[in-house]
Amino acid sequence: MVLELLVLRGSSSQAQELLGRQLAELHRTTTDHFGWSRDNYIGTTSQPNTPSSLWVDFLRESRLGHMLTLAGDCGFSFRGADTLLDNLDCFFEEPPPPSLLHGDLWGGNAGALTNGTPVIFDPAVYYGDREADLAMTHLFGGFNSSFYRAYQEAWPLPPGHELRTDLYNLYHILNHSILFGGSYARQAQSMIDTLLRSL
Repeated sequence: MVLELLVLRGSSSQAQELLGRQLAELHRTTTDHFGWSRDNYIGTTSQPNTPSSLWVDFLRESRLGHMLTLAGDCGFSFRGADTLLDNLDCFFEEPPPPSLLHGDLWGGNAGALTNGTPVIFDPAVYYGDREADLAMTHLFGGFNSSFYRAYQEAWPLPPGHELRTDLYNLYHILNHSILFGGSYARQAQSMIDTLLRSL
């Protein structure tokens, strides 16, 4: 296997701004279904991508439901998880379009080349709600106000996206519960409790 060598430097405000615009452009790549042509991985955890015409069904079955099953196999159970899965429709006023996503967009998977060009790498690619990519950028930091402002100018996020940030990041925190246990499982339960209170 041959991979491109990326020589990275610190990401400037200009690079972050360009990355925000380019991510919005990536998200405008759409198709007629959610998912992907094959399953892949989020880190070392399996990520099913069975195509679905409905985002809520895909989110329930191939994302949150899948992670909850794997977490259960690791001995974790989460109070209210079934209720949350049964009420996912409540978080959406309009169904989102299927956008091409990076899928694992935390600060460690983004950077800038020595010439200042922003790059993203190590994806867990699929077609989904673009808000899922934006949500993860908030989870572990690494993106500044220039990035978010540029994205919003290029393609404003719809109402309710702040609450859905927790919904989408629950997927990643459940994954971290599976991989690392402990405090991540407690964080996942706290997120479920918060989401249920919003119903």
